[in-house]
Amino acid sequence: MKLSCLQENLNRGLNIVGRAVATRTTLPITNNVLLATDEGRLKLVATNLEMAISCWIGADIEEEGSITVPARLLTEFVASLPSETVNKDSEKVHIQLSPQTKTLGLKCARFEARISGVDAKEFPPIPTVDDGIATSVEVEALRQGINQVVFAAATEESRPVLTGVCTQFEGETLTLAAADGFRLAVNKLPVANPVGEKTEVIIPARTLAELNRLSAEQEEAVDITLNPNKSQVLFRLKNIELVSQLVQGTFPNYSQLIPQSYNTRVIVSVADFLRATKTASIFARDGSGIVRLVITPGSEKNPGKISVSARSEEIGDDVGEIDATVEGDDAKIAFNGKYLTDVLSILHEAQVALETTNPSSPGLIRPVGTDNYTHVVMPMFVQW
Repeated sequence: MKLSCLQENLNRGLNIVGRAVATRTTLPITNNVLLATDEGRLKLVATNLEMAISCWIGADIEEEGSITVPARLLTEFVASLPSETVNKDSEKVHIQLSPQTKTLGLKCARFEARISGVDAKEFPPIPTVDDGIATSVEVEALRQGINQVVFAAATEESRPVLTGVCTQFEGETLTLAAADGFRLAVNKLPVANPVGEKTEVIIPARTLAELNRLSAEQEEAVDITLNPNKSQVLFRLKNIELVSQLVQGTFPNYSQLIPQSYNTRVIVSVADFLRATKTASIFARDGSGIVRLVITPGSEKNPGKISVSARSEEIGDDVGEIDATVEGDDAKIAFNGKYLTDVLSILHEAQVALETTNPSSPGLIRPVGTDNYTHVVMPMFVQW
């Protein structure tokens, strides 16, 4: 293998695939990154056996070849190299593999390094997902959908299905849903190509979070392919592919958790509600994170209001009031402050609606002006 490529492109490519490098593993080769020539470009690949990221960068190929080298060492070395020459042209990295010693030589400006590698044949094979259900999604809609659900997935492995995002393809709609036992987030978004057969899989939340990061600079639609036996999913971006194993199991029937009626509905500014909740959460830290909401309907002279408060026996208490449009009865309900700030922080709309039935029933949060997002939060039981 003999080639040259721009330092900035190699650096960016290594950072892209680096997130898939295994950190704790019994298979040392997964600490490595694969470099291989591929149809006139340099292909970089990393995998932790659950997820694999491939990235292609432009290169001047003189000799074909492939090798794996320690990912962290190569990434740190390339990042430390000069990215520009004196006349502001991008600096090139010259790469040459010695097949006999499996040593990768790198030269850039006046810097040189030799890194001992392992034969590419030892690298785990990366699954190919060509057949199965395929569609594409506009990148902005997909990024917003992921942002609005992925944080609600469970982080503990006690119930593996809850560490994933339930992903349902049906007709022209893609539905993402995540739940951790205390909250539920559901987002519906359109797909570019209708899916004929209704299909439901569970994609690891970590995979979608990584996809969100990778698609930050993407403008084209993201292609999604599920393999026929629903064990793997492929996301194809420009010059990047992300393949992931799917979580096996059955996701809970979350639709029955969404309240269908309410006694009180309050519409409030997202910014005001978020500020009041964050302020209350400061005092809620020593009080199990409990934030209390008291909703009071308005009269002819006075607008409705919502009181957001928290108290701790040891450090004190706090109350914040914000104007609101209240429909229905007055109400009291308490939530974990973190769950409220989490959902309010990802809303783009100016106003949000909170629907409640009683202090022991879940609260339903929906942004005003759109009907594609639903968030359910379980209440906390408190002494008023």
